[in-house]
Amino acid sequence: MSVDDDKALFAAVVMPYLGEAYALARWMTGTRADAEDVVQEASLKAFRAIRRYAGGNARAWVLTIVRNTALSWMAKSRPAAVVAVDDLAAVERRHAQSGDMENWSSTTDPETEIIAKADAARLETAIAALPSPFRETLVLRDLQGLDYREISQVTETPIGTVMSRLARARQRLIEAVRDEP
Repeated sequence: MSVDDDKALFAAVVMPYLGEAYALARWMTGTRADAEDVVQEASLKAFRAIRRYAGGNARAWVLTIVRNTALSWMAKSRPAAVVAVDDLAAVERRHAQSGDMENWSSTTDPETEIIAKADAARLETAIAALPSPFRETLVLRDLQGLDYREISQVTETPIGTVMSRLARARQRLIEAVRDEP
C-alpha cells in the first residue's frame, strides 16, 4: 500500500466522521481547544493505523480512537473531576434543523425559546453531573445516535453494560430534573 492509498483510505474511513469525533471530544473534554487537540491527535493515530483498519463499522472505529485518545489526554492533562459539556441547546437545534423542522428556531416564539433554553441548561447541568461512564454512554446514544453494538465497540464494554449504563443515566437525569425547583 502506498502513501496515496493510505490518504485515500483515510479520506473514506475517517474524514466523514470528524464532526462526530469533535462532538464526542467536546463532550468529554469540555472545551473547544481541548477537543480540537484530541481530534487532531486521534486523527494522527487513525492515519498511522489506517492500514490495520479491517473494514466494518468505520464510525465506531473512529469514535473508539477519539474516545481512547480523549481519556488518555485527560488523564495526562488534568484531574479526572473536571469535565464540562457542550451547549445542549445548540446540539438540539442542529438536530431539529437537520430533520423536517428546518426553520425550527425561527418558528418558535420568544417565550418558548426562553423556556427551552432554561430546560436545556438544567439538562446540561444534570448531564455534567453524571459519572463519566454514564455520561459517555448517554452522549454516544442520545446525541451521537450510536446503537448499543456501536457503543459497546467504542467503550469496549459488553452490550448489557451499555444498556444498564444508559438506563441508569436516564433515570438519574429524570431524578435530577424532577428534584430541581
